[in-house]
Amino acid sequence: MANINKIILLVGLIGSGKTSVGKRLAKKLNLPFVDGDQEIEKAAGLSVIDVFKCFGMEEYRAGEERIMKRLLSGAPCVLASGGGSFVAEQTRQLAKKNALTVWLKADIDVLYSRTTGRKRRPFLQCSDSKIKSKLQTYIEEEYPYYSEADIVVETKNEAVENTVDRVLKAIRAFQQFPENKECAE
Repeated sequence: MANINKIILLVGLIGSGKTSVGKRLAKKLNLPFVDGDQEIEKAAGLSVIDVFKCFGMEEYRAGEERIMKRLLSGAPCVLASGGGSFVAEQTRQLAKKNALTVWLKADIDVLYSRTTGRKRRPFLQCSDSKIKSKLQTYIEEEYPYYSEADIVVETKNEAVENTVDRVLKAIRAFQQFPENKECAE
């Protein structure tokens, strides 16, 4: 693989695999792994859920933007963004300048199977029966922003290593032909 000299920013909805893929991808590329949600927790001294509960959505998003601005101005790493952080114009512009963006695109059934029953997700604080409709709303609202990523990789119900290998293949292809937005199936 060619030398990676910029941030690899993983974007996608809750449950798309940004953290699990990101950790393994960072190892394979010999880069540090940074989790955007963990950085928010460190900065706030609270869990993501408590930040959201205490300060509300607007302040949570403002804090997330500040964290992403700092992270996207840093050294090369694999960065798993917070679920909705790529929706912010400032974040997308910084990412275009300083990062190679990879959208881990998942269909609703994959997202649902990965998020049902998980209570650490502030944007899915509802009964399991309502999660699918909430995810569908996020897909409709956020996928147009994610489509601005440099690379699109479909995530499936498969071993994480398989997804990581497909991300690596897509990065290699993009490095050779940056005008082609690779969609690794």
